[in-house]
Amino acid sequence: MKKALIIVDVQNDFCENGALAVPEANSIIPYINLLMEENEYEQIVLTQDWHPQNHKSFASNNSQKVGDTIILNGIPQFMWPDHCVQGTFGAEFHKDLNREKVTHIIQKGKNTEFDSYSGFQDNNHFMKTGLADFLKYHDIQLVEIVGLALDYCVKFTCLDAAKEGFITCLHFNGTKAVNVKPDSGKNAIYEMLENGVTILG
Repeated sequence: MKKALIIVDVQNDFCENGALAVPEANSIIPYINLLMEENEYEQIVLTQDWHPQNHKSFASNNSQKVGDTIILNGIPQFMWPDHCVQGTFGAEFHKDLNREKVTHIIQKGKNTEFDSYSGFQDNNHFMKTGLADFLKYHDIQLVEIVGLALDYCVKFTCLDAAKEGFITCLHFNGTKAVNVKPDSGKNAIYEMLENGVTILG
């Protein structure tokens, strides 16, 4: 069975001292590097949040406060600090992430009007990123997923992978939650389990 590793958004802005730092984010990087060393993956894919400066998910572009929620193009949109702006240091992959074996990079969140948590498509389900097609072209049947953050981009990438028909596994030791609400990470795990995602310890 051919398998792929999807590494979600291990970028400076989500790591320590970043604009949208996920607690303990840096601690998962050695684990992810070890996975790449010890496993034979047909493909190793990085997803990269890649927002234009005027992205509508930024509180600063909507005269809102970080943490507010607005309706954006018909769906609720949480207001984030500016993060992962195209071409900035914050959008770059963390220097400690070993990228030697990476075979493909998927950039997401490029459309100013729609946020894109999932590595497969935007939140409104209007535009695909091409990730599913890429994996199917390479006959991938099983995907293992790690990265940031558990309760947002990792969760939606896992759910979409399962919907696309891939056997989907999340490495619990390879992810951390931002926990906007205290139980966000825990609830994300339950939601994934209910939708056919296997959680690996």
